[in-house]
Amino acid sequence: YTELLETAMQISVAMLAGFEHEADARHFWDAMRARLEKFELALHPDKTRLLEFGRNAAGRRKRHGLGRPETFTFLGFIFICGRSRRGAFQLQRKSRGDRMRAKLRQIKDDLRRRWHEPIPAQGKWLKQVVQGYFAYHAVPTNFRALSAFRHHVEVLWMRALRRRSQKDRTSWARAQCPNWARWDLCGGCPVTGIPTAIFRYPGAFVMPG
Repeated sequence: YTELLETAMQISVAMLAGFEHEADARHFWDAMRARLEKFELALHPDKTRLLEFGRNAAGRRKRHGLGRPETFTFLGFIFICGRSRRGAFQLQRKSRGDRMRAKLRQIKDDLRRRWHEPIPAQGKWLKQVVQGYFAYHAVPTNFRALSAFRHHVEVLWMRALRRRSQKDRTSWARAQCPNWARWDLCGGCPVTGIPTAIFRYPGAFVMPG
């Protein structure tokens, strides 16, 4: 474990280590704590834990009456031991809800600061924001989160536009893509330019060009 310990010491911020056997995981845990103590450091008690996860975790926990495998968060995602439509093990990743809400609050505040910008300029900026979010979060099993994020951005923008002028007649028909039912072929909203993800299961999300 020497090389792994050295890597962990260099990273010192966030690390995820996987082991086939529980004994190996516990040995690494003890070695890591001992190594940190030499530098008067310690593992964060609320951010460090040992859990059973992986292809065989559900079966083992069921035999011991422990319920479903635990989930964990890492780098903005919730990791889940799931099942595919065919019943096979599937590692599922979902965007963290708290992080998404924080991002939406930031967008709401930014829209207020961009209150008097021309609508096309706002749409161009929002397109870049959503594309950036998709670039990181567009992974298999995470389509619902991406769809929700895009929808909430549209809602925030519509509300901002309507507040800007009481006579505003902007409608959902203009703000939403008319081909929403064919999202796999859609290049984005014709007004906002906000992209729609293309999902090719079991591969990754791809952004329209």
